[in-house]
Amino acid sequence: MRKVYHKIIQIAGNVITVEADNVGYNDLAEVTSARGTSLAQVIRLQDNKVFLQVFTGSRGISTGDEVRFLGHPMRVSASENLLGRIFTGAGIPRDGRPEINDDMIDIGGPSVNPAKRIIPRKMIRTGIPMIDVFNTLVESQKLPIFSVAGEPYNELLSRIAMQAEVDVIILGGMGLKYDDYLAFRNTLDEHGALSRSVLFIHTASDPIVECMLVPDMCLAVAEQYALQNKRVLVLLTDMTNFADAMKEIAITMEQIPSNRGYPGDLYSQLAARYEKAVDFDGAGSITILAVTTMPGDDVTHPVPDNTGYITEGQFYLKNGRIEPFGSLSRLKQQVNGKTRADHRAIMDTMIRFYADFKETVEKQSMGFQMSSWDRKLLKYGRLFEEKMMDLSVNIPLEEALDLGWKILAECFDKTETGIKSDMIDEFWPKDAN
Repeated sequence: MRKVYHKIIQIAGNVITVEADNVGYNDLAEVTSARGTSLAQVIRLQDNKVFLQVFTGSRGISTGDEVRFLGHPMRVSASENLLGRIFTGAGIPRDGRPEINDDMIDIGGPSVNPAKRIIPRKMIRTGIPMIDVFNTLVESQKLPIFSVAGEPYNELLSRIAMQAEVDVIILGGMGLKYDDYLAFRNTLDEHGALSRSVLFIHTASDPIVECMLVPDMCLAVAEQYALQNKRVLVLLTDMTNFADAMKEIAITMEQIPSNRGYPGDLYSQLAARYEKAVDFDGAGSITILAVTTMPGDDVTHPVPDNTGYITEGQFYLKNGRIEPFGSLSRLKQQVNGKTRADHRAIMDTMIRFYADFKETVEKQSMGFQMSSWDRKLLKYGRLFEEKMMDLSVNIPLEEALDLGWKILAECFDKTETGIKSDMIDEFWPKDAN
């Protein structure tokens, strides 16, 4: 029997304070007021004072209202029936279907023991050439997508959710506009990907504390599926909103702020989520791909800056494309030597020529006279951007590599590519020069 407390000693914003014993950090409580019953979560313990963040806000709560601690942190179901379902950040169904209360597990547990992990060694195919060819996504990798507001990062996540060759997709939305939530739901439903997906969606109008719960909800469910030998891809958007939610609560708690007002444990909080990426020895895997928006396109902002130290590379989404310069999958060398013999040759050669193309464009803009080589580079750059970089392109890895050879053959002679002769003899298009 849990104790019930009838004296709230302080109300500050959406945080209430009571004096209580035997309460754990992150434990849940029910706050009953004239407006009904709301969940609250313990966010700070100080001596015998317990600070709780009320999910629905503190409006209508008085100091004499009832607080009952539940004795456990937030829980989520790990049932097989989760597939195809959509929930709020608090695990409440958003799709109008019944709640799932079987196989409940705590969220926010520790990351996996390194002794149970194996070295990442399997590719995840996405059908997007700028990922599959140039910055391959590897099973159990943790990668951010650095972007700015207005870029189609949610559309990119939808494409990956539809096309990625994995068993289960877990999508976590934080601070989404309602239109973005509907776009995710409708896109996955129309293309048949919703049946293998679980969505935890926090919209901008939902309680701020639910935003902080979304990554833990997603990763707790992902871990259970991975232990059942499933390849799980966790897609999160947007981790900057997650950090802003942390900052808002820290300000309410009058914590001493760190860089740009964020709490001092920002790095640890981000790492605790990203480090859940794992390839289990003898079971499945968890791969994390998370959008991180950069306010003012500033990569030194605390959220992308700390993220870069934790993750294994990054994708830069700029002008509607995955920018090849700056984007890096540090684990791609683990897999792109095993895909096809020409993978690394195509990857290196096409990026080298694209860098030369960018220099040529700069020369052209300054009025320099274009040589025949410059004109070849200009033609190549336009073809590369149109046929490879455009995010609407959807082709398997092998077709993308063949397309790379065709673009090279259309713009250059064999001898101008710098590729080994035996590779040229095997893969150069037969109808080309």
